[in-house]
Amino acid sequence: MEITWYGHSCFRITERSIATVVTDPFDSGIVGYHPLKLKAEVVTVSCNDLGHNNHAAVKSDPYLISGPGEYEIGGVFITGMQTTPSKKSDSEMRNTLYVLDYGTLTVCHLGQINSVPSQSSIEELGSINIALVPVGEGGALNASKAAEVISMLEPNVVIPMHYETQYSKLALDPLAKFLKEMGITTLETMETYKIPSSYSFTEEETHVVALDPKLMPL
Repeated sequence: MEITWYGHSCFRITERSIATVVTDPFDSGIVGYHPLKLKAEVVTVSCNDLGHNNHAAVKSDPYLISGPGEYEIGGVFITGMQTTPSKKSDSEMRNTLYVLDYGTLTVCHLGQINSVPSQSSIEELGSINIALVPVGEGGALNASKAAEVISMLEPNVVIPMHYETQYSKLALDPLAKFLKEMGITTLETMETYKIPSSYSFTEEETHVVALDPKLMPL
């Protein structure tokens, strides 16, 4: 499995012989970074905002998932769960998180979640190996809430998203604030997170992995 970050909340998740998934493709005019030019079989959209739902940036006529439910496409099982309270205010945007089940590995994309879920909601998600977590506030979790959600999820790996970088246009907190909250003093970044599909996590400790945003050619 390879997980590549294109900035903000957009990732491309690939696995041999299984459908490629792109999460939360953005409008670069709103978010920053370079305009997306991606291909995938599946696109997941967490909320109806141009920072998350620019699915036109993904070519090859992908299957679009934009809300709660259970889906099976191209060998990946996807469960969408609404995190926004049903009695939300008119100004609060609905958010859907997604769990991508690849059989031996599970990936959870939390979208633009902005509150700590109940323990029962967390338990419904099952075991999560890799969590893609917003950490920079700006309508999503801030550093302290992100740390709280992570402690409830207990994933093996956390990949932060939705935070300030030199390429972002939005008013977000920097990654350093989240790292301080987590008690992390040194962190190595990588271009792409790669893990064998047959890999079995044995350590109980949660590791934080930061990815460098992959910029599309202009």
